[in-house]
Amino acid sequence: MRDPYNILGVDRSAPQKEIKSAFRKLAKKYHPDQNPDNPKAKERFAEANSAYEIVGDKKKRGQFDRGEIDGEGKEKFTGFPGGGGQPGSGDPFAGMRRQRGQANPFGGNAGGPEDILKEMFGSAFASAQTQQNSGFGGMHPGQGRAKAADINLKAIARIEDLARGKTQVMFPDGRKVSVSIPPEAKDGQVIRLKGQGETHPGAAPGDALITLVLRQGGKFEKRGNDLRVEAELPLSIAVTGGKITVDTLDGKLSLGVPAWTTSGKIFRVKGKGLPTKAKGMGDLLVRVIISLPKEKDADLAELFEKRK
Repeated sequence: MRDPYNILGVDRSAPQKEIKSAFRKLAKKYHPDQNPDNPKAKERFAEANSAYEIVGDKKKRGQFDRGEIDGEGKEKFTGFPGGGGQPGSGDPFAGMRRQRGQANPFGGNAGGPEDILKEMFGSAFASAQTQQNSGFGGMHPGQGRAKAADINLKAIARIEDLARGKTQVMFPDGRKVSVSIPPEAKDGQVIRLKGQGETHPGAAPGDALITLVLRQGGKFEKRGNDLRVEAELPLSIAVTGGKITVDTLDGKLSLGVPAWTTSGKIFRVKGKGLPTKAKGMGDLLVRVIISLPKEKDADLAELFEKRK
């Protein structure tokens, strides 16, 4: 873990008031409720919280400054696993309690980060965000036990994936997991897969936070819930009218084109776009581009020569 002073952006000689003020600014900027679609903000928030648990507490700050504990609050000498609990004491959490300066190894310090966050965001603040320093992600809602850490992954979503509402994500252990994409999904949107995160013995599994990366490309261009595609318009049909074949996500269709259609004109085909939140579908916008015959047409050339 980095130096808690550097994380909070303060000097080692900074007074407690300045340290508290620095933490408040970072907490306000990176609080998950203010950045629901930004997993990096969540990481910065947890990092700032962990740093303030050390240097925001006078006793722990002194221990850290004297080199007795590290940036995670762990004592720097070897002893009973958990941070110095004495063998035979009958209390496996004694070392953890002494490190965190509290009776409950999963609770909050009086005057610590939770108190400041409750003051800033109200009593409904979910304290699970401040409990990640224990090695778990926090308390599992409704189960009363620790929750293992979440993991952050990215999933590529192409136009075709948005249309069918599914994509896949590769996990570090090699698993490929299907991810449901909600209608009108945005680039950078985070989708939570419950119970797909890290695991620890005796703890509820963490979650997988999947960040969608929308990828444009291919025949179709995304325009909100609509799709745009280009189609060739033979010169003869542009003049006399007729039908042309147009690509859609679920196959080809025949589009009627009136006589004297100019190049660049856009036709709207209803219901051939992307799914919407209202359980409808966007449209397909077909932009026609006039094309000349592949082979030279002497009669056509002569006709235009006469019109010069």
